[in-house]
Amino acid sequence: MKIYTGGGDRGKTSLFSGERVGKDNNRIEAYGDLDELNAVLGALAAGLPEASPGLQAELQAIQSDLFRIGAWLATTPGASAAESLPPIDPGRSVWLEGAIDRMEEDLSPLKTFILPGGHPSAAWAHVARTVCRRVERRVVRLAGDPPPGEAVAPLGRAMIYLNRLSDYLFVFARHCNRRHGIADTPWKA
Repeated sequence: MKIYTGGGDRGKTSLFSGERVGKDNNRIEAYGDLDELNAVLGALAAGLPEASPGLQAELQAIQSDLFRIGAWLATTPGASAAESLPPIDPGRSVWLEGAIDRMEEDLSPLKTFILPGGHPSAAWAHVARTVCRRVERRVVRLAGDPPPGEAVAPLGRAMIYLNRLSDYLFVFARHCNRRHGIADTPWKA
């Protein structure tokens, strides 16, 4: 299979559900930003010390979750292709909460804002966090405002996951700094 097809040379691309849309379509913007987040997580994992196989495996599991979310972002709601997509498991957000709690056990409580940075792994985690927040905003735009009482649709579950993931990445950054003996830098107004 060739990596280039020429099909997008005029500014259009295909969604997973088959529709041709402009490359500036909100869905394309959302899963493009999600792809960027996944790449940043790959850079973060690659920059972790070799003595961190558990954290690397955790990041790879998150990257897999993002592929699942990306498939939903690339599919028009109600399209027949949606029937073949694996659901976004709400238990994955709970899993992130458990990981946050585990890392926070060894961290001192925050009393002020902190500046992003410190160890390179922490800096990459902060970059990932900001990209994650952008993805979350894109997904919120796609999901709209569902009526009260309506079951949480796949994009709603994606919003919850991404919100939890940005929290995870913030704590992950602090965890990386602590593991490397680097104190968080408080913001001074």
